[in-house]
Amino acid sequence: MPPLPLVPPFLPRNRRWLWLVLGALTLLLSLSFPGIAQVPLATQTVKAPVVVDGVELFQIGRSGNLTAVERAEIINEALQQEVRSPNPADIQVVRDGKLTIIRSQASDRNLLTVNEGDVTTGTSPPNQAALWRSDIEAALRQGQLERSPTYVQQAVIFSAVVMMVAIVVHLGLWFLGKSVSRRLSDWLGSPAALFHPKEQTARLFLQLALLGIQIGLWAAVAFYVTDLFPGVRSLRYALFNFLNTPIINVGESNYSALQLLLLLAFTVGLWFAVSAVTRLFRIYVLSRTGAELRVQEVITILTQYTLAFLGLIVLLQIWGLDVSSLAIIASVLGVGIGFGIQNITNNFISGLIITLERPIQVGDFVKVAELMGTVERIGPRSTEIRTLDQVTIIVPNSRFLETEVVNWSHGDPVSRIRIPVDIAYDSDTDRVQTALLEAARSHPDVLIRPAPQVWFQGFGDSALNFELMVWTGEPKKQFRVKSDLYYRIEASLRRHGITIPFPQRDLHLRSPHLEEFVASWRQLPGIHDGNTQNSNGDTEPSPRSLIGSAINSAEAIERSPAIAPAELLTDEKIQAIATAMQGSSGVEVSDRWYRHNLYPTCFIGSEAVAWLVQTQNCTREEAIHLGQILLDQGIIQHVSEDYPFRDGYVFYRFRL
Repeated sequence: MPPLPLVPPFLPRNRRWLWLVLGALTLLLSLSFPGIAQVPLATQTVKAPVVVDGVELFQIGRSGNLTAVERAEIINEALQQEVRSPNPADIQVVRDGKLTIIRSQASDRNLLTVNEGDVTTGTSPPNQAALWRSDIEAALRQGQLERSPTYVQQAVIFSAVVMMVAIVVHLGLWFLGKSVSRRLSDWLGSPAALFHPKEQTARLFLQLALLGIQIGLWAAVAFYVTDLFPGVRSLRYALFNFLNTPIINVGESNYSALQLLLLLAFTVGLWFAVSAVTRLFRIYVLSRTGAELRVQEVITILTQYTLAFLGLIVLLQIWGLDVSSLAIIASVLGVGIGFGIQNITNNFISGLIITLERPIQVGDFVKVAELMGTVERIGPRSTEIRTLDQVTIIVPNSRFLETEVVNWSHGDPVSRIRIPVDIAYDSDTDRVQTALLEAARSHPDVLIRPAPQVWFQGFGDSALNFELMVWTGEPKKQFRVKSDLYYRIEASLRRHGITIPFPQRDLHLRSPHLEEFVASWRQLPGIHDGNTQNSNGDTEPSPRSLIGSAINSAEAIERSPAIAPAELLTDEKIQAIATAMQGSSGVEVSDRWYRHNLYPTCFIGSEAVAWLVQTQNCTREEAIHLGQILLDQGIIQHVSEDYPFRDGYVFYRFRL
């Protein structure tokens, strides 16, 4: 069984340190200052404390032109000098006329004068001075004792012992937590146990109890150790005094930094408490209702914010703040914040609408503007979409409500794919339909029902326009399916002898002066049947015959392929070329030296290309293509390495 953690398990791990700090601060401050209510204005500082080494002795009032605070500062400074004096403290009360003075005999210094404003009801200044004299003398002697080397040495040793004891107690609590955790697992871990559903709750309370005890232990140790040393005790008193000084005035009360800090701590604690309650509410209540996870999340968030708002109102009322007095400030801040977080609020409300209406869900394949992909997560403010390029894009929720959204997975995920195909005019439309349907039905991702369809869309400029319509059950695969179908369509059309046309344009030339020019030209001397004769008696072709000859030549060039495909060369033709290459008029076959290596009975690739160009009446590109055919069929082979047939200083030989 793993040991119990010192923090509640329902908190994120990166926030547990905050829980520890806030818990320790709250407990320390609440132990040191049990009364944290607001200070009324009527009880503002009328008296100020007299302090020696962080220990408050009594309080004094104002005297003449000096306020209580100014008077206390003077007295405290004098007492601080007395406590550092090596002479033993000797405090006396003397009278000077009507004045009662507390005086140090060791330094011959007046410490303070007791007046009527200092005494309590039913006491005279001499009696009050006698009481304060004993308190001051005892505090000074204690301060001088605490500054002695013997006391400091003993205090350090005692502090170390206390720290060691605290560490032992802390480890003991840790082992105790592990032991109790095992017992809980034995008692409640079995599903057959009566209180098995309460195991998590019991472990939670155990962890909170251990956490509170450990924080209280170290808070008490820190308070006790700092109380042993006068310097540290004075710093602690100054810190607490600073935190208790009123800094904010609200209505008839003012508040100190400590009170504001505690209010902040209680507010954060309230938030964590509300989060824990709503989490338990979701685990033990909502999860058993059978509602979807997204609906449970929305209800949990709304419940958490509602409870936090109500708890904050109650906390402010308990703290003494008049919430109605903050209404105007809250309204002004609300307007300002509203303009600042308008987009955030819009996206948050849009997220709630998306959750309730459910136009999109996690896993849907959608298109928003130019974005297309699968919905990965729907958050309170934004939605994550993973595109076909496997890139995650964060889209604000408001865009799903403000723009058109294509959701192929909404309701029925079956969707149709349209594939346009253009066919030559001389093609048989029935065969076209058969070829397209064969290509569609052969794809595994095309649904049988609804069946694929071929629609005749119309007559184009140079082709018959068809459109193949198929259905698929996975919209995210539509682009791959479309690409695969184009491959299958091309193969099916070729198999059925159907061609895809090139764009065609007819050019008509009209010139009213062309016929007149030809008639005038024919009347010239030496023109017979549209041909002319030169001085040697040779007949020159007419322009019309030249044009026709050029057109026929162009058509002949267009009909002749640049490189003959391998399937058009028969085996007999290839064998005849190979025999001629090895004959007496073929390529030169001999022993070749290259880089001190001998290569017997071989020929050079560039010489073979030149021979093919000369004997087969082809271009060098066609000759290289023909050499590759001889190489692929094993008629010739490489001498050293395996690479395509090259037009260069490369050695080849005939296979025997």
